[in-house]
Parts: sequence; structure tokens; C-alpha cells
Amino acid sequence: MPDNLADAPRLEDVLRVLEGRFPEAVAGRDFAKGELTIRVRTESLTDVLRFLQAEQGFAALQDMIGLDRGPETAAGSKRFAVLYQVYRPADRLRLRVAVETEESEALPSAVSIWKSADWAEREIFDMFGLRFSGHPGLKRIYLDEAFEGHPLRKDFPLGGRGDGF
Repeated sequence: MPDNLADAPRLEDVLRVLEGRFPEAVAGRDFAKGELTIRVRTESLTDVLRFLQAEQGFAALQDMIGLDRGPETAAGSKRFAVLYQVYRPADRLRLRVAVETEESEALPSAVSIWKSADWAEREIFDMFGLRFSGHPGLKRIYLDEAFEGHPLRKDFPLGGRGDGF
């Protein structure tokens, strides 16, 4: 696996085109173990995802992952992040897009770009409590609607709440 982005010219090309098209969108990037993660600003998320899908050929959303850094996050960082793992079948290229968020903020839904985001956004909503504006039916997917809390948050009690959950 390449250790330097220059050793992955296809990913470097995607990043260069993306930064040229959306110069204010990219908040950072990480390249490790042959994988590129592009951190984008919330306000640019939909434009970046649509660009990757429509103009760069990333036809598949392989996965969406919610992360909770915990209530004691470092200064300048937001508590939560959502990662979008996208795939370009033409050359089997994978790319990760990351966006930071807080519980009080809503991320734009990616369902209009990739239908597979429907289930993933509902799962992240259920397990972390993160909201997606424009989602066609954002509701719990695993837990009962009356359940209080979000089990994958760092502040959810490890032994459960004492009421059977």
C-alpha cells in the first residue's frame, strides 16, 4: 500500500479536481495505508457528494459510518463525525468523505444522490441521534420509537440504563 498520496495518482487526481472545483469545501485530508479521507465542511457536503457521484463516477455509496468522539472533544473539533465510503467501479477506486457535526446540527441527506443512504442515515439517527435534513422518512430502524437514548454514543451506560436496556 502506498504511504504517500503521490503514490496514488488516481486519488491525487480526484483530490486536485475536487479542490479546484470547491476550494472552500475541503477542510482537510488524510492519506494512510493507501486510503484517502477528505474532510469537508457541512455547508459543502451535498455539492461535494453530488460532484463525486455525477462527475467523478463514484456511483456507489458503500458505507456510512457514525463516530462519537465523546462529550469531552478537543477544542476546535466537533463531537460527531459521519464518514461516507464511496466507490468508483470503473477503476475500483475507493474514497472516504468525512464531515464533523454536533447533535444540534442536521446534516443534509444523501438519499437524493445514493438511494442506499436511506437505511444508513436511519441507522446513524437511531444509534447516535444525528439528524439528516431532507431525509424521506427519518425514524428509528432498530429501536422502538419510545426508546430514550442512543446506544452507540460514548455517554450511553456500558451496563445499560438499568431498565432492561
